[in-house]
Amino acid sequence: MLILPAIDLRGGQCVRLRQGDYTRETVYDTDPAAVARRWVAQGASFLHLVDLDGAREGRPVNGAAVRSIVAAAGVPCQVGGGVRNEEHLAEVLSWGVSHVVLGTRALQDPDWCAALCRRHPGRIVLGIDARDGKVATEGWLHTSERSAVELARTAASWPPAAIVYTDISRDGMLTGPNVEATARLAAAVPLPVIASGGVGALDDIARLADAGLHGCIVGRALYEGRIDLAAAIRVARKEAAPTT
Repeated sequence: MLILPAIDLRGGQCVRLRQGDYTRETVYDTDPAAVARRWVAQGASFLHLVDLDGAREGRPVNGAAVRSIVAAAGVPCQVGGGVRNEEHLAEVLSWGVSHVVLGTRALQDPDWCAALCRRHPGRIVLGIDARDGKVATEGWLHTSERSAVELARTAASWPPAAIVYTDISRDGMLTGPNVEATARLAAAVPLPVIASGGVGALDDIARLADAGLHGCIVGRALYEGRIDLAAAIRVARKEAAPTT
């Protein structure tokens, strides 16, 4: 299982929100590129970036920060937040990222997202953010009546390169991921599924790996030192800890 350290960007800084609440923000670092270098030095082979300003404003915002991360990291990066049309997608791809995560517009216009998946094979990731099993959109400010599993099944015909599934109730809370819901969604589609939200301990990573998920995004637990990235990667790969 792949471990993807999260770098959430707001105002060009590395931050975390609790449960997607923009009023509950913690600033972890003012230099996102330095954060990226740190995670790569500890073994990260892929980074997950979120343009929080973009998600809220409905357009890409943190381009300068993303470009600096891509240049500093030297590993593939995916970014989501604020991509609502083809011009936005072209702009974000020009930042040098390997994948772009689409969320809100994919729910509103599945045919558009399907066309983009065909036009950019292997580069579009579907972000499904759910609250009580229902898809949330527009920076998690609105919750639809559509179920996450239903959207994932629709997407399987496009298809995106992967699905990032976030349980909003767990995000940034360190209370453990919703393994059951994520595994249920993964079982419903023939696509790689990446879990996001709630990881607070190595045991959480072990449970996700045992569930057969493709990847796991880790944020707050890394920044607060609750999880060591190198150890998390070993657990995700089901490798034994090194002996001293």
